[in-house]
Amino acid sequence: MKQWIKWILLAVMLAVVIVGATLLYNKLSSDHKADNLAGNTSSSSENSTEYDPAPDFTVLDYDGKEVKLSDFYGKPVVINFWATWCYYCKEEMPDFNDAYKKYPEVKFMMIDAADGYQETVESGKKYVEEQGFEFDVYFDTKMEAVNAYYVSGFPATFFIDKDGNLVAGANGMIDFETLEKGIKMITE
Repeated sequence: MKQWIKWILLAVMLAVVIVGATLLYNKLSSDHKADNLAGNTSSSSENSTEYDPAPDFTVLDYDGKEVKLSDFYGKPVVINFWATWCYYCKEEMPDFNDAYKKYPEVKFMMIDAADGYQETVESGKKYVEEQGFEFDVYFDTKMEAVNAYYVSGFPATFFIDKDGNLVAGANGMIDFETLEKGIKMITE
């Protein structure tokens, strides 16, 4: 009988520890919001900040025509690298579509890393059409843009000001709030 009581007490204590750990985890994770947006600056003095020029690249538009990032200088640009096999890319894309509609003064370059193996132009087009996204989609079939920005994981997002300067970037999934923060960095 005593052995049975010990096992019940052990099970109750284990349940208390699990519940406590879960509550603590939920409290700590709700207090900490991930914001992986990093600025790209080269400070030449305390009061002025200079940005590095954004690397130029050539990708294909939806119709297969070559387009360069520099074609959009004069407008702020948000570049997002994605692929259909990337879970987090697909999770953040509705936020990019909402931002595309909310910020018509910003050029969105949603670049599908269509390497021809893991990702194809056809799979990218099919996914965008199925989801009903309205933003402009480009295809990096030669991995020129991916290499120019040293993208080693997806998604990755970069914010370019109207003068063609790389202002900020984020590796990994970002939420709408972080996306807006980046947009404000290039529009205000």
